[in-house]
Amino acid sequence: MQRLGFIHDMLDVKVLILFVMSRVNYPVTIGEIYELCYQDECLSYFDVCTAVPEMVQSGHLKQLENDCYGITDKGKADGSLTEDSIAFTVKQRAENAVAKFNRQIRRSSFVKTQIIPREGGDFSVVMALDDEVSNLMTLELMAPNQRQAIRLSRLFEKKAEAVYHATMAQLLEDEDEADQ
Repeated sequence: MQRLGFIHDMLDVKVLILFVMSRVNYPVTIGEIYELCYQDECLSYFDVCTAVPEMVQSGHLKQLENDCYGITDKGKADGSLTEDSIAFTVKQRAENAVAKFNRQIRRSSFVKTQIIPREGGDFSVVMALDDEVSNLMTLELMAPNQRQAIRLSRLFEKKAEAVYHATMAQLLEDEDEADQ
């Protein structure tokens, strides 16, 4: 029976990994490599777990701290030579997955939260929004219990920009009326 899909052997797995790794802007774990490469149903997690150490040994990838990986110059060069062999649909889906991943990681570097226990048994939730240059806003709220503190932290991570814009709009609204 003929095997459908782009992935037919270990070489196809490695070519796809090089394609993805050349476009990722941040160090990634094996699990993240698998998620970004899983654009073809014939790829398995075990294929990626086999290929990545072999690619480190061959000098195409480098192992970084925290079990993360990055691509080497050799990997970039060899990947650019072989990426034409990837099926167009697989290539498009992989590029979209990598672009989404890069956006998420970049955004998470601008949104920070910290939960600090206080003496009275409640918690402070410190939330910050930065841009490329500096801090835009730091907000500290009190939460009566840890569950609510975690919820505030998670919601701020999702809605940081909206909180910033709403705060700015509220604060500047009176200024606009005073100017008239």
